[in-house]
Amino acid sequence: MNLAFNIAKKIAFTRKKSFARFIIRLSIAATAVSVMSMIITLAFVNGFQQTVANKVFSFWGHIRVQKFEPNKSLVAEETPILKSNKIESIIRKQTGVYQIQTFATKSAIIEKNKEIEGVLLKGIEKAYDSMQLKPFLKEGRWLKFNDSSYSKELLISAQLASQLKIKLNDTIHIYFISSVDGSKNYRKMAVCGIYKTGIEEYDKLFILGDQQLIRRMNNWAPDETGGYEVFVSDYHQMDSISAKLADQLPAEWMSKTIREVYPNIFDWLNIQDVNRNVIFTVMSIVAIINLITCLLILILERTRMVGILKALGATDWLIQKIFLYHATVISLSGIGIGFVVGVGCCLIQQYTGIITLDESAYYVSSAPIYLIWWQIFAVCAGTLLVCYLALIIPTWLIKRIQPTKAIQFR
Repeated sequence: MNLAFNIAKKIAFTRKKSFARFIIRLSIAATAVSVMSMIITLAFVNGFQQTVANKVFSFWGHIRVQKFEPNKSLVAEETPILKSNKIESIIRKQTGVYQIQTFATKSAIIEKNKEIEGVLLKGIEKAYDSMQLKPFLKEGRWLKFNDSSYSKELLISAQLASQLKIKLNDTIHIYFISSVDGSKNYRKMAVCGIYKTGIEEYDKLFILGDQQLIRRMNNWAPDETGGYEVFVSDYHQMDSISAKLADQLPAEWMSKTIREVYPNIFDWLNIQDVNRNVIFTVMSIVAIINLITCLLILILERTRMVGILKALGATDWLIQKIFLYHATVISLSGIGIGFVVGVGCCLIQQYTGIITLDESAYYVSSAPIYLIWWQIFAVCAGTLLVCYLALIIPTWLIKRIQPTKAIQFR
């Protein structure tokens, strides 16, 4: 029989009213709030990072492979390259790569109702995996491709549609100006669909169309394209995969991750890690200070009991264990309540989206939640361990208590 545990159990579950009971409840509440805050913060940060990153990757893949042009913006028309089985083989052989597809972009001006706007036409091919972008399609349908010529359909963003008062199935004029001789061409195109990613860098600039149209406007050969977009199974590995590709590709080719193309988005996502760490630190300190204060009050309230136990021959470590067991019960109660409430709040948000956000500022219309269960259990276990280690410190006060003085303590 564990004597220290049994004494701690009797103390912990006594119904006697005292100031210590109020302090215990306060400590349980503080621990619960700390654990709840850490779980919610973790779920929100994971949700933001995964949701926004997936939006970025869905539109452009994880890595872009194209012609090496050191002094040229990465968000601009590409110099054409020939499709190469050798290059495609090098890309496909990289561990973690599961899909590659071609793309090309061309500057254009769209006109409707005497309103104009400069855009970049992203040209894709019939074999393009539309499942990546279809979730962002708000109205209409995906492009229909023509085997004999180019498709005369476009997908435009909801932002451009609102700005130029364009509706589904409207016919618009799209103008192309040659960078070589300044000549101007235009085409009548039908709007078959309206998309919205929520990422302003995409929505305000890109329209989607047939890559064959870009080839015709640029006088490219049928086997010329702008580059390859590469999808990997684990985006955490995209930097290492891109580095390997850069070493293996010919000198006139380059490999860039989307993180390098749109660094501002990923810098913003990385700031969320800093916010998470700050909240974790503050909440841990709050939980530890409350538990230490609670334990000190418990020891002071039970000073006479400590003196009697010492007079009966109990060792300091036995008495320390009594209070450590008691404090552990308090910690577990707070952690349990914090776990239930924290996960509950996350699930409510996940299934109802009750917390809404300004999509232009946060890239999402409602606060995204992503629960990684091993991380949540690690938070609970880590909180318990840190609190337990911190609680050992105030129990050393027991060694300084003298039995004769403690028995007389009021």
